[in-house]
Amino acid sequence: MDIIRVNNSNIDTEHICCALSDKKGEGGAAAKKNWMKDRFEDGLVFKKLNARGKAFIEYIPVEQAWCPLAAKEYMFINCFWISGKFKGQGYANLLLEECISDAKAQGKIGLVVLSSKSKMPFLSDPAYLKHKGFQVCDMVKPYYELLVLPFYEQAEKPTFKECCRQGVIEHKGIVLYYSDQCPHTEKYATITANIAHTRGVALTLIKYQTKEQAQNGPAPFTTYSLFWDGAFVTHEILSEKKFVKLLDRIQL
Repeated sequence: MDIIRVNNSNIDTEHICCALSDKKGEGGAAAKKNWMKDRFEDGLVFKKLNARGKAFIEYIPVEQAWCPLAAKEYMFINCFWISGKFKGQGYANLLLEECISDAKAQGKIGLVVLSSKSKMPFLSDPAYLKHKGFQVCDMVKPYYELLVLPFYEQAEKPTFKECCRQGVIEHKGIVLYYSDQCPHTEKYATITANIAHTRGVALTLIKYQTKEQAQNGPAPFTTYSLFWDGAFVTHEILSEKKFVKLLDRIQL
């Protein structure tokens, strides 16, 4: 199956795999595509199978990545997703090789990706990446791992910035940091805000608008990070039902 590179010439007509349908009035795909358009000049690459479904890899030079890292000359994998009927057919290997080839052609010294101690929603699969030679180069609370695939042994390893190591903030109540890196976030950020309001719970939405803001964020996953009374709770983009369960638990 062919691989398509999504860019400014075709992004308005190409399906970007994980996006919510604008036909349902959710607007997620448009927000994600606009975010991508603004990143192409920063070196963002989005490659996918020539099919409608979740089989794609998205990467960008680490200096431009929306992640609080201390790193230079690496390629950062922003999102890597193979699901459903595309699993087990070698497509993950094919897309990863595309990323490796591009990174080497640009003179990068390796790949770096945000993952976790065990497989979790919205984060790259650590078992697969470690099988492909990625190594843990740093960790922060409560479960984040930074994985690296250096192209030579002497390559300096990336690290998390100090700003995201403790998973704490000064704000009280519920605080949600998010961005348009994922087409789901705007919709569910609005839903959580509305639910919190009806329950009389203080909720603050903080949307990253620039890479500088994201690169100095209090948690590694700047797509979505939820805090409660200053402590990190989850990176998982919560549905209405899951957010209600969370409120029920913290309001006990």
